[in-house]
Amino acid sequence: MAQASGLRVTDLSVQIGGLKAVSHVNLRLDPGELVGLIGPNGAGKTTVFNALTGFCQPTGGHIFFNDQELTHKPPHVVAKHHLARTFQNIRLFRDLTVLDNLKIAYHKNFKYCICSGIFRTPAYRRQEEMVRKVSLEILALVGLADRADDKASNLSYGEQRKLEIARALVMEPKLLLLDEPAAGMNPAETAELVELIYKIKNDFDLSVFLIEHDMHLVMNVCERLYVLDYGVLIGEGSVQDVRNNRKVIEAYLGEDGAWQS
Repeated sequence: MAQASGLRVTDLSVQIGGLKAVSHVNLRLDPGELVGLIGPNGAGKTTVFNALTGFCQPTGGHIFFNDQELTHKPPHVVAKHHLARTFQNIRLFRDLTVLDNLKIAYHKNFKYCICSGIFRTPAYRRQEEMVRKVSLEILALVGLADRADDKASNLSYGEQRKLEIARALVMEPKLLLLDEPAAGMNPAETAELVELIYKIKNDFDLSVFLIEHDMHLVMNVCERLYVLDYGVLIGEGSVQDVRNNRKVIEAYLGEDGAWQS
């Protein structure tokens, strides 16, 4: 059966040992949308992202992106279909430079053969120069162009978060999955992140799927929300719909209004 463009997830389940981490979840993201996935710690949010990007295998259901089924595909195949992600726990090549972290992520687009690399042919040099140019442009976008030659380990925490986003953008995604991008950031860094997310969405013409616990950020940037609890969807819809959902309030948001913007 033909699937609409964008992300379509039907009846997704993930069982890890005896634990059903995700149970019969249905999701959709249309092209250009910015959608949030929220819920308590341990609700299964990152497991959903892992299933979507091939880092864990679903035990049930189907994943489609732009008419292509990606269920059970490994991460490198998912990346070739223009899905890219960041991680809850930062995963950089800490001993490499900021620029090299991006160049490694670009490897799926290299067009020269291994012999060209060994002998440094004109084709190799042209490709390397193009990769450097694209990488520096993306680093400029996230405010890290002046750190291109620094080791990734020398960046501040907030800068490392930005580098992860830049590395994902080099992969030319049509869907960018951000797993708690504001975790550990101070208010000023979070405000910069909000501006960056908007800029990325508009400049790169992509969809964004966001996991985040910062409710001020979520409620102000997301167009729609999904809410997980114990691996089950307990709410979905507009921000206002979720704010008023009794199950969501009891499981996650709380009655004290602290989550309100």
